[in-house]
Amino acid sequence: MSQKATSLSKLALQKFKKNFWGVFSFGFLLLCMLVAVFCYVIAPDDSQNANQMHVSIHSKPPGFKVMMLTVPSGNVSDKGTIQQLFFGKENTDTALPIQSYELTTKGIVVQEYVDGSSEGLSKEYVLSQFPSLSTPNQIVEQYIEQQRFLLGTDKYGRDLLSRMLVGIRISLSIGFVAVFISLIIGITLGAIAGYYGGKIDATIMWLINVTWSIPTLLLVIAITLTLGKGFWQVFIAVGLTMWVEVARVVRGQVMGVKQMQYVTAAKALGFGDFRIIKNHIIPNILAPVIVISAANFAAAILIESGLSFLGIGAQPPMPSWGAMIKDHYAYIILGKAYLAIIPGVAIMSLVVAFMLIGNALRDALDVKG
Repeated sequence: MSQKATSLSKLALQKFKKNFWGVFSFGFLLLCMLVAVFCYVIAPDDSQNANQMHVSIHSKPPGFKVMMLTVPSGNVSDKGTIQQLFFGKENTDTALPIQSYELTTKGIVVQEYVDGSSEGLSKEYVLSQFPSLSTPNQIVEQYIEQQRFLLGTDKYGRDLLSRMLVGIRISLSIGFVAVFISLIIGITLGAIAGYYGGKIDATIMWLINVTWSIPTLLLVIAITLTLGKGFWQVFIAVGLTMWVEVARVVRGQVMGVKQMQYVTAAKALGFGDFRIIKNHIIPNILAPVIVISAANFAAAILIESGLSFLGIGAQPPMPSWGAMIKDHYAYIILGKAYLAIIPGVAIMSLVVAFMLIGNALRDALDVKG
């Protein structure tokens, strides 16, 4: 005979498992997290920021194929294997798209790829430029390959699939760090305001209302311009604008919970205020905080994309989905709309996944709106 779950956490988990879209979104986000961690292992272009440019093959459609000759530079990267695994390789080799090649006694003569019917320039590479090779045939075997761009190339000739995979890191890391900052500030100020009340509550509520009255994107832009353009600045800027909602929810929950008997008992036993808030109140108000964190995660991804679109988010050559849309939105009317649609769909997918998880958590934890 099967035993029924009795704890609230097990009951919530059972309810969550019954929500198809919640479980599907959770699995999708787990997959995205794995891709973000091992993006350089999966990406065809494993250079730092997937930034190998080939201007001669720019804006090519998905599935485009071309022969690629790699000419080694002879420089050895000082990065370790683990560092290359997570941050990409410092690629100093020269990769050249070619139309055809011809072997000679000295080495190889290649014809550069040119879009259209015209012929590209011819270049000769001698055997000495390819270390540890003894015959020209080995150049073809080891340094020429047919490269396929599954999602095509962007306007700089970079592999769009690789840029998309590395870009997942930006969106997810922005979400994690921004939500973490907002939780630290929001839970702290909300708990203090709700527990102590009086002038402390009035002061914190004044700060909350002032921050709330400023449009989020405008406040983020102001903070970003103050701190400077960059990756970590966006983390801080987004996090500092998202704590207000958390603080309001926590304050309301604490004001109700502090009247409960177990809080009165803890005070009677002589426990300090910090211990009562940390060990007795906060664990019992986490359900609505978890739900609002999922929504904030989605909002953080949208804000970061908007900032990158405006040019004050993650800076080039770091791949950001918002910046990709900015670079290619003009291509929508030039017959190559996929260059902007692909990152747009990726942003939409992540945001929808977090919103569906938030809805599933709300139903599982039975949080009243």
